[in-house]
Amino acid sequence: MQTHLAAALGSVVLTAGTLLGAPAASAQVADYPVTPYAPILVGNTWTTGTITWYNRSVVVTGTHKSVSAAGPEYCRRTWAYTYNAAGEKLGSAGSASSDTACGTSKNFSFQVPADVPGGAALVRVCLDDGNLKDLLCRPYRRP
Repeated sequence: MQTHLAAALGSVVLTAGTLLGAPAASAQVADYPVTPYAPILVGNTWTTGTITWYNRSVVVTGTHKSVSAAGPEYCRRTWAYTYNAAGEKLGSAGSASSDTACGTSKNFSFQVPADVPGGAALVRVCLDDGNLKDLLCRPYRRP
C-alpha cells in the first residue's frame, strides 16, 4: 500500500512540476514579433500591411491598390527582400500573380526566406508595378 501511495504522490509531483515549468502560450507569440508597415505610396497607389518575423523567414501580409487597369505598368504588386545583420541579401518573394491589383485593391500574404540562425535582421518591402519593377521600397528592422 505504501509503495502505491508513494508512486501516486511521485506522479502528482512530476505532473505539477511539468505544468508549472511549461511556458505560457503567450510566450510563444512574443517569439514572433509583428511589425506594421505604413503605406508605401506611389501616386494614388499603395501597399500597407504587417511583417511577421520568424526564425528562418518572414511573412508579409497586407493590401495593395492600383487605380488603373490600363496595362501592367499601372498594376501593383508587393515584393519583399530579407537581409542579415551584415546587409547581405538572404531571399526575396512577392505577392502571387493572382494577387496583382489592376484597377482595384487586393489582399496578399507571402513568405520570404531568411535561412540563417535568428532569421532576417531587415526586410525591405517594395511597391512594384505589374512587370515586377520596384517603384518604391522601405526598410524595416527586426524589433
